[in-house]
Amino acid sequence: MSWNIEIFNVMLAVMAVLAVIVFIALHFVEAGYGMMYTRKWGATVNNRLGWVLMEAPVFVAMALLWYFSSRRWEIAPLVMFLLFELHYFQRSFVFPFLIRGKGKMPVSIILMGVTFNLLNAVMQGGWIFYVSPAARYPESWLASPQFVLGTAIFFLGMGINIHSDSVIRHLRRPGDTRHYIPRKGMFRYVSSANYFGEFVEWTGFAILTWSWAGAVFALWTFANLAPRAGKIHDRYRKEFGDEFTRLHVKKIIPYIY
Repeated sequence: MSWNIEIFNVMLAVMAVLAVIVFIALHFVEAGYGMMYTRKWGATVNNRLGWVLMEAPVFVAMALLWYFSSRRWEIAPLVMFLLFELHYFQRSFVFPFLIRGKGKMPVSIILMGVTFNLLNAVMQGGWIFYVSPAARYPESWLASPQFVLGTAIFFLGMGINIHSDSVIRHLRRPGDTRHYIPRKGMFRYVSSANYFGEFVEWTGFAILTWSWAGAVFALWTFANLAPRAGKIHDRYRKEFGDEFTRLHVKKIIPYIY
């Protein structure tokens, strides 16, 4: 498979600009799923099915990019691929089946998620397996400071993300529909600790690949999640008042934002 590096770089630049636009737009538009669910986004499906439909395509797309690459058995690219797939296996085939309740996800949100996820598979898989220079990731890369530090940050973020999702799931008992303030783990510092974990995770991936493709994905992660974290923060403040504000937690970045 032949890839044009100039076109690839233009794609990264366009995606970076779009991330900034999305960051601004999401301060004025609520993505209607989860706590922010609203019928104005149109037809819906069960939350569990929605998450599978939204996340599984990137798992499959990345696997195909790996399979058709002549570099697929090179050790460092293979490890990067497995780290990427580990996240999306958990998000596609584990996380959805842990969801409690009977929430709905709009089909329009799913389609937007699939579109971005497929583009991201092209960015990450394209860079790792096709566009990066042939000698960019020798086996010795696995001992480089970038890879060691980035991998540690990646797993730290994944751990925070999974633990925070668990905290949210266990806020309610079966049949309970009330809202509660999550307080355990990183929720002691931010009101959207699950989003913080995901941002940390993909920042780690950007470092371990030491690539613009990874950096653009980390930027997109923040651009997508930070405005939503802000809206969740505001909702907690309106719903719980002083009970929430006296916790002095930030929105998504501890002590900063």
